[in-house]
Formats: sequence, structure tokens, C-alpha cells
Amino acid sequence: MKKIFLLTCFVLLITTACNRDFDQPNPNNPTIASFWKSESDAVKGINAVYSTFHRTATLYSRFLFFHGMLRSDEGYGSGGDITLNNIMSFNQTNFNESLTAGTWQNLFIGVFRANQVIAYVPGIDMDETLKNRILGEAKFLRGLFYFNLTLYFGRPPLVLQPSEATDRPSNATNAEAWAQVEKDLMEAAPLLPLSYTGDDLGRATRGAALGLLGKTYMQQNKYQQAATTLAWFITGEGKGLYTLRANYRDNFTASTENNSESVFEIQFRFNPNESTDDDVDETRINNTGTSIAQFYAPRGVGFSDGAARRWLVGEFEKENTAQGARDPRLAATLLFDSTDVRGPEFTMIYGQTFASRYGTTGGESSTVWFRKQLNDSEPGRTEEGFRSPNNHRLLRYADILLMYAEALNGTGQTAQAYPYVDMVRARAGLPALSQTNPGMTQAQFLTQIKHERITELTGETWRFADLQRWGDLGPELAVRDPEFTNFVKGKNEWYPIPQSDIDLNPNLTQNPGY
Repeated sequence: MKKIFLLTCFVLLITTACNRDFDQPNPNNPTIASFWKSESDAVKGINAVYSTFHRTATLYSRFLFFHGMLRSDEGYGSGGDITLNNIMSFNQTNFNESLTAGTWQNLFIGVFRANQVIAYVPGIDMDETLKNRILGEAKFLRGLFYFNLTLYFGRPPLVLQPSEATDRPSNATNAEAWAQVEKDLMEAAPLLPLSYTGDDLGRATRGAALGLLGKTYMQQNKYQQAATTLAWFITGEGKGLYTLRANYRDNFTASTENNSESVFEIQFRFNPNESTDDDVDETRINNTGTSIAQFYAPRGVGFSDGAARRWLVGEFEKENTAQGARDPRLAATLLFDSTDVRGPEFTMIYGQTFASRYGTTGGESSTVWFRKQLNDSEPGRTEEGFRSPNNHRLLRYADILLMYAEALNGTGQTAQAYPYVDMVRARAGLPALSQTNPGMTQAQFLTQIKHERITELTGETWRFADLQRWGDLGPELAVRDPEFTNFVKGKNEWYPIPQSDIDLNPNLTQNPGY
């Protein structure tokens, strides 16, 4: 679905609209009353909801990578952005910083857009199958926006109708917010198709809704509900729809997007003529790519604003393949002095050896960078930029298998969980867990799952969510991430709600500890 970025300024129906003086309205722009009339309007409307993903840096263009990776123990702010470094190390005093407040605001822009589709598309005279699909997409997307709001802010207000300037919603409880995510995804799933073709490839599918629903249950430790939901992929209607790619690296390159392992991807497209990230600025050309590669790329190539913790390398090196080789996922996941197992003289960093760029002692010779968002494997690539076309694989089948195994273990079915971990390990060439560690207890198996999720999913934005749901966030993580010495339990699990929103809405209250 590299193609659904089409958007007209009808998205003026959102908050900031088209950056013009509203005392002098443009008579050529549509209004709510005039817009929602045709099938074409419905398609444009749902496309605008997807467009929220890459509008500004605050969501999947950049900041959601920071929230999920750098705020966890797998990464840290490594560059000169002091605000980023402070917030990622749990030292935030300005509750209106764009890094957090911007994410909150743009997630609600996505909610607002989805609400319009849900409210107005039912009244359009159009093909019923397409209408239902669009409504399913809107509910999935609203569920995803609220998933992130609930994960990172804990107590967002539930705004489920097109909002008005006079609305003053109160915080939901964390349980109420998760319940709304569940509801949206359960209602979305039966309305969505199993797959798409052509220009619609990449839109939300039934599998995407059920995969995210399973993850929603996992975040709440609702293991039985998660197992029941995720069984759709294993023994239900979704059996056989998804397969693990033989080449693990295929999941992270632009040339192998939307493949058989992908359950849902955030779609990006290179647009060399772009001049803005604001998708409602009708005077300029929108950037439909992602800028994260520029900010994660090693110094000398990109800004190196975010890097990976070195302890991750050791986690991959705990086990060799059945043939005695290093886990191949390490080289696909991280760039460091020994991405090539032969060392820095052979490890290539955008056309130059690691040793020639960073030396072998001191300085950045021990730095580790996340690789999955980068384009370094493209022939001749020597730099990154702000328009990367590389899709973000938000949900992969491997993640589904590991969640299903964890859910089975959580319901006391540890023996039945082994095969699904073994499927993931087999792709990496590792021996079967049922051979190397048979008969584990429930607690031992959970510990193993935590390891498996590191080696399979590092650098894919899920680490903070995993630590949160396991109850593992706390100062004790400082042994491998010194920034966690600043972590205050009961506070830093969530970000502060933007103070500007609280100032405007007396019904909103701040999160605990802020």
C-alpha cells in the first residue's frame, strides 16, 4: 500500500486544518456538510487516517521509535539532542516537550480522523462491502492510536465521536482505555478482509486486527484471551496465511516489504520533491517517507541520535546455531565492530570498514547502532536522509508465534508452547528448545521467552511494551542501562500528559508523580 498516501485538504476537518486564517475561509475547500457524500469521499477519508502515521516526526516517522526503543533498556539517546537524551533517561521537567506532547497530540489527530470516518461513512450511499471494510479499517486504526496512547500515557480521555472545540473529556482509567482498544479491534476484525492486492496492499487486514488484539490482551496479562485470539493464526481461519521468511533480513529491507511474514506494516514511500511533514499544508508537497534512518544511522552517515546498548550483543551470543555458528539475527539487528563476525576490518558501514571509520579502540569503536530501520544494504548507499521508503514492520508472524507461546505458558500449557518458539528458533538455525531445555517450569519458560523476544524482536519498538507488561521496569535494569537509576516506579511507566492540554481542560488530571 505504498499508494494510499493520497490526501486532499479535506483533512481540514482536523484540528489545525490547512494553516489559514479561519476568519477568511477558502470557499473552495470542502466542509463536513459537503464532504461526506460519495464513495470517493469515504476512500479519501480513510486514507487520511493512514496518513497520520507519517505526518510530522511525532509518530511512526520518528518519535514512536524513540519511545519504544530508546526509553527501554535496549537503547539510549546517543547524540547531541539534550531534550531527547533527558526524556529517554527519565528526566523530563517540561511536560509540553514536542517529543511527548507532539506524540499525544498527533495520536489524537489520528483518533479524530478515524472518528469522522466511523461517524459519517455509514450515511454514504456506496458499495456495502467497501463501506464495511473502510469502517473496519477506521476502527483498527483508532484501536492502534489508542493502543499507543494507553501504552505511553496510561490514562487518555476516550473521544469516540467527532470532537468539538467545547469538549472537555476526562481521563479514562487505564483499564477503561485498554477495554476500548479491545472493543475497536474486536469490531474491526470481522469487517476486514484476509488480504489485499494491487494498490490496496498494506491496508489493515483481519490478521492485523487480531494480532494487535492479541498484543492488547498480552499487555494486560490476559493470557487466556490472548491465546484464544492468537489461535486464529495457528489453528483458525488464519492458518497458513502467514509464514516465516527463510531470510530473516527480508523483514527489514525496502525491496522485500509486505511479504509473507508481515501482519501489518507502516507504509512509507520515497518522495524526492517533498517539502513538509505536515499533511494538511496544501501549499507544499508532503513527505511520505520516514526520517528515522537519518537519526539512527551511525555518525558520519546520519545523526546517531539513538544507539543500542552493548549488552544486547552478548544476549545474541548466548547460543550458537546447530552448526556452531553465531546467531545470524545479530548481524541483521545491530551495526557494531563485529557485525561481520571477522571483526572491524571486515564490518562494512555504508561502504567503509568499521575500523576505518571509528578505529578499534576508544571513541566510538564500542558503539552499537540499530540496523533494522536503515538502508545500508542497498548497493552503493553511502548516506541516509529524511525520506526513507523502508516500511516499519509493526506486526510480524514471528511476534505472533512468540506471543502465542507466552500466552499458552501463562495459562499453564508450557509443554504445548514449545513448538511455536521452536519455529522461530529454527529459522535462525538454532537447535530446538524442546531438545536443549525440555521440561521447563512455567517461570523458567517465561524467562526463556524474554530471551527469545530479545534475539528475534530487538529494534522493532516493542521492548518498552514488553518490559511494562512483565513488570520489569525499574531501577534494577540499571545493571545494563545506567539511565534506569533515574526510573521511579509508579511514575515513569507513563509519560506526563501535556500540561497545555490540562490547562485547557479542567477535567484532565496529570499522571501520578508528575
